[in-house]
Amino acid sequence: MSDEDSASDRRRELAEGATDYVLEHGLIGLSLRPLAAALGTSDRMLLYHFAGKDDLVATVLHTSNARSVAHLRSLPVAATVREAVLALWTASTEGQLERCQRLYVEAAALGFFGREPYAGVVRESNRVWTAALAGWLTAAGCPAEAAPRAANLLDAAMMGLQLDLPLDRGTPALDCSVEDLADAVAAIARC
Repeated sequence: MSDEDSASDRRRELAEGATDYVLEHGLIGLSLRPLAAALGTSDRMLLYHFAGKDDLVATVLHTSNARSVAHLRSLPVAATVREAVLALWTASTEGQLERCQRLYVEAAALGFFGREPYAGVVRESNRVWTAALAGWLTAAGCPAEAAPRAANLLDAAMMGLQLDLPLDRGTPALDCSVEDLADAVAAIARC
């Protein structure tokens, strides 16, 4: 194995570990020293493998998005578009996908003000996620020509629901909103 391959492998390993750390601790207030200590390295070694903190953060966000897409693709194909929406909501409110979605919301909030690398990475991540979501909805019976529209609505609504989730988890109003969203996305699929 060449030194270049070894450095690339180490960068991937650090990216995975940094992603795990950020999914647990969040982006706001992220400091390289505690992150490096948690990864068993130094902040200087992180900067050796990444061009700077922005490169590390961008890599973490891309890694988290790749995990979200992989998780989406691992879900069983739903029999209907409505069932797909409900299954995605369930998956998005527990475990790995919930943490990845929360990280996306945090990055999107920072990107909203034009802060980089958040704005650029969130824009790219959203493009990749909604394309995967459109494919997943198509597998559940949504016509391919309606899938991008359905995916955009589903993504936007779910992000809004994710913002309220810590306050409204398990409430009848939230449950009703999710059911309404499933009906709306299913209606797009029927157009």
